[in-house]
Amino acid sequence: MKTSFLRRLFGLFLLCAVCISLVAQRSNPRLIVRADDMGAFHSVNEAFVKTYKDGIITSAELMVVTPWFPEAVKMLKENPLLDVGLHLTITSEWENMKWRPLTSCPSLTDDNGYFYPMMSPNPAYSGLSMVENKWDIKEIEQEFRAQIELALKNVPQISHLSGHMFSTGFAPEVVKLVKRLGEEYNLPAVDRVDAIAQYGFEYVGYDGPKRTPAEKETAFIKRLNSLEEGKTYMFLDHPALDNAEVETIGHIGYEDVAFDRQGVTDLFTSEKVKQAIKDKGIELIDYNELLKSLPRSTPEAEKVNAKGITNYLEAVKKAGQDLHSLMIVRNGKVVAEHWLGDNAANKPHVMFSVSKTYTATAVGFAVSEGKLKVTDKITDLIPEKMPATINDNLKALEVRHLLMMSSGHDVEPRMNREEGDVDWLQAFFAAPFEHEPGTFYVYNSMATYVLSAIVQKVTGEKLIDYLYPRLFRPLGIVGATWDESPQGINVGGWGLQVKTEDMAKLGLFILQKGKWNGKQLLPEAWFDEATRSHIESLPAGTRREDLKIKKKDSDWLQGYGYQMWRSRHNSFRADGARGQYILVLPEKNTVIVTTAQIDDMQAELNLIWKHLLPALK
Repeated sequence: MKTSFLRRLFGLFLLCAVCISLVAQRSNPRLIVRADDMGAFHSVNEAFVKTYKDGIITSAELMVVTPWFPEAVKMLKENPLLDVGLHLTITSEWENMKWRPLTSCPSLTDDNGYFYPMMSPNPAYSGLSMVENKWDIKEIEQEFRAQIELALKNVPQISHLSGHMFSTGFAPEVVKLVKRLGEEYNLPAVDRVDAIAQYGFEYVGYDGPKRTPAEKETAFIKRLNSLEEGKTYMFLDHPALDNAEVETIGHIGYEDVAFDRQGVTDLFTSEKVKQAIKDKGIELIDYNELLKSLPRSTPEAEKVNAKGITNYLEAVKKAGQDLHSLMIVRNGKVVAEHWLGDNAANKPHVMFSVSKTYTATAVGFAVSEGKLKVTDKITDLIPEKMPATINDNLKALEVRHLLMMSSGHDVEPRMNREEGDVDWLQAFFAAPFEHEPGTFYVYNSMATYVLSAIVQKVTGEKLIDYLYPRLFRPLGIVGATWDESPQGINVGGWGLQVKTEDMAKLGLFILQKGKWNGKQLLPEAWFDEATRSHIESLPAGTRREDLKIKKKDSDWLQGYGYQMWRSRHNSFRADGARGQYILVLPEKNTVIVTTAQIDDMQAELNLIWKHLLPALK
């Protein structure tokens, strides 16, 4: 079987107060329930989905050298919120079924080209373990790299690295290598021998006999009852199904695999176990939460008046605003987080036009990598989509004009986006360009779609795939989904779904001008341009001649940057229909995030300015 240790990093912090979730030190035990060996067999894949949907697993370890890896990829795409780790593999383990490496690495394989079955010496397999043979660290690196690259190509939401049968921690050189690879790919290695100390978690196993399903359930519940407040733990086992496929699996000394692993599946879906977790107040978390959540603090520690936050939530309720979530980040730390109704920290929310700011950030990365310039002409970038007749305004259109909502259209191009035979780019460029680009503002979601198409063309990757290694993975944003056009292009201007904390992470990334954990991921200069006003703005759908509100009273009249609005009080924001906000206040070193279903978005901001702004001392 396998030995693996693991976990824990900061120490998130619980929400307190009756109607407000102000952050305090978490006291409940936290537990990662990890399932290993996804991809090994079809029945294993089925058990993983079952124990995730109907059970308690929070992290799944995926093997890429195995025959059922393609099916696992499909299943993970259907379940994007399941935290996934890459289970680095250099052993074949079973009789009747063997795994080969992705690369040529003869020091890691037997005479038939298969990985050795064992990592450590086993009397039943004399001479057939890794440590008994002269392995080459260079070959381990090339094989691990190949597995990482293949995994990320197919499952971009992978958040960490782990090791099959302790493959990542069996020698000091390997520990050092895996740590380096983890840093390079923004995938923390959680099975290294030093990971427990680094990440602050404790590995726990069964507390008692575990041969039968009943024994497993009893021993696991006994273990749950022993977990201590304020600590983080990791428990792992290997779910599968007891059927004809799994009955073929085994090796000397471990022959009852099907029976044993069906017991794990039963354990992870047990109603008694679920009730024990609830009764004990255990918080189930995943590796990504442990390793890449924003640090937590208290309002008092970060000089935020907690009463102001309470007053804001009371005012929201009194006004009848349908607020779904609130998160406040001060000095880089979450000081308040609150979810209403059936909304929750682990549930993604539709972003509407907050999607635009993520798209603009992708453009920034493409610019920083020399793949694009904001002054590039659109007719040069997408010549194949241009109409037969190109007027002077369309000829003058540049990337920056799309970013600042001044493409030259008098109104946003309209089309039936549900018709699969409509080419969205051709429809956009066929619409009249009546104004000189850069001179006339009109809110234009289709212009953002064009930016997405440009990023895809110059990088060869869809917007979401391009952002994963550059933005999402470093910040710990996983499980994001983004709608596509019939042409297979992320729609850019809308259609993204992420969690509330993912919004806060982007806001903090922008506040810090592209720096994250001490590394400059995107040049500061990009944010200087992206957040300043490039053009006078208007509320979406409003003509300037029909404007009745004064500038001092409107957050939609403060100017527009690169897919971001300027706001009052020297702030700026990502802004989505019905009350989705990432509000950045540089002078207060604060990010305020909301998700909602509020039609009067100015009223929503007015309450923020009235109650939350004064609370920021």
